[in-house]
Amino acid sequence: MSAQGTGPATVPDTAEAAADPIAAGRGRGPLLRMIRLARPRGSRFALGVLLGGAATGSGVALLGVSAWLLAMAAQHPPITALSVAIVATRALGVTRGLTRYLERLVTHDAAFRTLADVRVRVYERLARTEPIRRFRSGDLVSRLVNDTEATQDLLIRGLTPPLVAVVAGGAAAAVCTALLVPGGALLAAGLLLAGLAVPLAAAALGRGPGRRQAEARGALSTSLVDALHGAPDLIAYGAMDRAVRRVEEADAELTRVARRDAGLLGFGAGATALITGLTVWGSLFLGVTAVQGGTLGPVPFAVLVLTTLAAFEIVAPLPAVAARLGAMRAAGERLFGVLDTPPLVHEPDERRTLPDPLPDELRIRGLEVCYGPDEPWALRGVDIDVRPGEKVAVLGPSGAGKSTLAAVLFRFRDPDRGTVELGGADITDYPRDEVRRAVGGVPQDPHVFTSTLRENLRLARPEAGDGELWAALRRARLADDVEAMPEGLDTEVGVHGARLSGGMRQRLALARALLAAPRVLVLDEPTAHLDPDTRDAVVADLLDAAEGCSTLLITHDLAGLDRVDRVYVLAEGRVLQQGSPAELAARDGWYRDALNPAG
Repeated sequence: MSAQGTGPATVPDTAEAAADPIAAGRGRGPLLRMIRLARPRGSRFALGVLLGGAATGSGVALLGVSAWLLAMAAQHPPITALSVAIVATRALGVTRGLTRYLERLVTHDAAFRTLADVRVRVYERLARTEPIRRFRSGDLVSRLVNDTEATQDLLIRGLTPPLVAVVAGGAAAAVCTALLVPGGALLAAGLLLAGLAVPLAAAALGRGPGRRQAEARGALSTSLVDALHGAPDLIAYGAMDRAVRRVEEADAELTRVARRDAGLLGFGAGATALITGLTVWGSLFLGVTAVQGGTLGPVPFAVLVLTTLAAFEIVAPLPAVAARLGAMRAAGERLFGVLDTPPLVHEPDERRTLPDPLPDELRIRGLEVCYGPDEPWALRGVDIDVRPGEKVAVLGPSGAGKSTLAAVLFRFRDPDRGTVELGGADITDYPRDEVRRAVGGVPQDPHVFTSTLRENLRLARPEAGDGELWAALRRARLADDVEAMPEGLDTEVGVHGARLSGGMRQRLALARALLAAPRVLVLDEPTAHLDPDTRDAVVADLLDAAEGCSTLLITHDLAGLDRVDRVYVLAEGRVLQQGSPAELAARDGWYRDALNPAG
């Protein structure tokens, strides 16, 4: 059934939220939502925390045992008294390296798999076209690459080290407390300051720079892509210098923010070093006092001091991670800004397939579309019929709603009210790609990829052979031009098809559409940006190539309309007139006025 209301739903239902961690996390902070993405691999991260705790604990224990061994050796005991410590030192050295390797292996594997899942979700979301139309291309690339990879950064550096610090730091403080209670308390206080207070301060100071860094990176990417893609026009109008200055200003801003970020990292490292030094000196003072008082022996004293020094290895990474939390949070907001873009096309719960042969009759009844609650209706109660084999034109001025109609037929958005039936079946009851098997065509601005003619054609049917490609080119009246090219189908078309004329790009898009063999062919403004002579030839070729298909020609131009069976005049989202070209030419109204502009 068709969607009802004034726009797509923005809140997921209970079933969707339960199945999708992204949908379930809406309303929470971006960092928590990024961590929730790793829930399917929670056991791997838990294992990584245990291995990390073992590696860090082995490093602390290695220095503690070494201190015991050196202090005992200074008393010249029998070698047998040192054998256990010697073996333990070797074992701890091996354990430290092995568990660190395993921890890196497990956590990185889990993080990379999670990142792969996130990338797939982003690609799937982009495939629905709504984010592509909402964000500028350069900014979208930055969100797709840098902001998506922030998930990996958070899981590896922001999730595992704090949990490892809790496990290993607690164990180190317990050992020092067993040796000397004041020394253990001092170590616990030092670890809390270095592992909690300093990171919190770094996180607070890094919130603003982190957000500005994500925004500056997106601005740089946007200005750079705009300058590269618009280079011909910028040069033609003498605006390239201004575009380059914008790129340089964006780069300078990103550099300034990066310097502030480096300053925060220096603050965290310096504060940690200061706290480490003060804690070690405090342990020395307490230990010396205890040795002089007879409550602590020389050997435990050495173990206490060196264990205290080694324990700060546990919290050393935390300030740097905390300083990056602002950037990670901003990256998460930008990432979920893409993933949370409400879909304009909703897939049905049941996957159905269209009957074979594919239907070729289109029936539109009461179609209404609105782009937002405060926006006017783009389409209001539109009724259109395209019978099997017919050529029907939808004509109207700019802003009439023609492109919105094409977007509905191409399944780029759902109707808000009304129905679009294909062979008697509502298209919203079928998956998008299933409908596109029967309804295809040429959008208003067809994209020509920076590749060869062959690869551009094979987008429609990857398994197509050269014979089928040439047949499609002949139907689109492009075969003669391609044959005249030295490399034929292997000709490179340039960036966005820059090496082809406007008419050739339209014909190439039509050949691609014909290769997909749709039953209903939709041609959306096929003569846009073409000169009058080219426009007439392209329309004639398109209509000739469409023989055998039910065709809907959406246009603002009257060229070639004498060859269609029926014309619908659309204005302000409503159908004002309908009938054959001859009937409308004889009837007062918009069509007759457009046909005879001089009166």
